[in-house]
Amino acid sequence: MHSQTGCAHFVPTSAIGQPPFGHSTPRARRPQAKIRRWFLGLVLVAVGTPTAISAQETRLPGDLANTLALVGQRVESWYRRAQSVVSRETVIIQPLRSDSTPNDIPRRLVFELRVGWEADPEKPDGPLVASVLRQPVGRRGPPSQGDENLGCMDPKPVSPEPLAMLLPERLSESEFSAAGRGQVDGRAALMIDFRGIVASPPSVIWTGECVSVSLPGRSRGRIWVDAATYDVLRIDDRLVGEFTLDVPRDQVRRGAASTMVIERAESSIRYRQVEFQDPQEALILPVSIETLTVIRGVATRRVRMTQRFSDHRRFLTGSRIVD
Repeated sequence: MHSQTGCAHFVPTSAIGQPPFGHSTPRARRPQAKIRRWFLGLVLVAVGTPTAISAQETRLPGDLANTLALVGQRVESWYRRAQSVVSRETVIIQPLRSDSTPNDIPRRLVFELRVGWEADPEKPDGPLVASVLRQPVGRRGPPSQGDENLGCMDPKPVSPEPLAMLLPERLSESEFSAAGRGQVDGRAALMIDFRGIVASPPSVIWTGECVSVSLPGRSRGRIWVDAATYDVLRIDDRLVGEFTLDVPRDQVRRGAASTMVIERAESSIRYRQVEFQDPQEALILPVSIETLTVIRGVATRRVRMTQRFSDHRRFLTGSRIVD
């Protein structure tokens, strides 16, 4: 479940820290056009049409190929089981100053969230598509007078599920390499680096003053996999380079920029085991997603989005709910 997982995103890649901005700048006048939602880390799950590569294993060392096969099996099993789980997602969207300190009151939203794994209506005979499905529950902290378009960054009702990049039919869309061993929350983990290799044309969709941007194949990251169970414990992801997009003429007002530049887009997803009772079952579920975007227009805009997952409920036959 994401963003973005949800990058996010996802957010699957090499370890990402907070950006070390070396100085502060005065609060600048806001640009007139805003980024609606950046799906990095989720870029990897939206990488477009797979290439004709039929066997990723032919380009991988034996141990890594075997590891990825086992991880893919765990992801498929997780999708089958996670469809019966509904979680509460709390989203905090916080504008930042140049030194990464909070700027203005954050926007808070709450959703009920579940994972869907269904056939693509446009390709009913193709592989199942994994998605994150959101139903709004409540929100607090409307956009302030100084930033009335902050709502453009609210998570979408349907977004790609980031673990789908590890399904067998999707492995050919990324290049993988072993990165050694590490730990996540005290659990021994295998680290795997990746980068997108299927670069489809960017998708830029404007809706009023909001814009959705998808950049397939333009990210790289790191995955931490439980060394004993092959469950994914963490995914980090970041945009490679910068991306410039034109602002539509009808959105360019006096003093506004005619282009926008996505300077940074990175995210980190963490997973943890959740225990259910009656019947007893343990599932690895996402617990948090951290996303940072830096966008340059008339002024440089920095936003951190934090997503937390809690109140996991499992739906069994007969409409019975088990916490």
